Amino acid sequence: MSDTLPPCPECASAYSYQMDALLICPECGHEWPAETPGTAPEDVGDIIRDSVGNALADGDTVTVIKDLKLKGSSSVIKVGTKVRGIRLVPGDHDIDCKIPGVGQIGLKSQFVKKTAD
Repeated sequence: MSDTLPPCPECASAYSYQMDALLICPECGHEWPAETPGTAPEDVGDIIRDSVGNALADGDTVTVIKDLKLKGSSSVIKVGTKVRGIRLVPGDHDIDCKIPGVGQIGLKSQFVKKTAD
């Protein structure tokens, strides 16, 4: 085996192995896509993905996948709430959107799933 695989991005373990199109870390269990030739790692890192791995773009429609408590309020955003016309922004909360009945809010992409309009 002459190829050297990259270390795990989560725990930096050098014992990663490849299975089909994924690289897997046996120490922490993290799985990530193997790089295809011609794809720079910095280009891959700029893509914001939802909870199941679908790439998100400005204007997409997403659905909330778990109840989300609003900080400073007793309100809750319920599972299945559909949010239309999202806007992607850099930072911890990478989605800016307007939720009916709640208003302008920032969401994390790990708590949404992309849906068809």
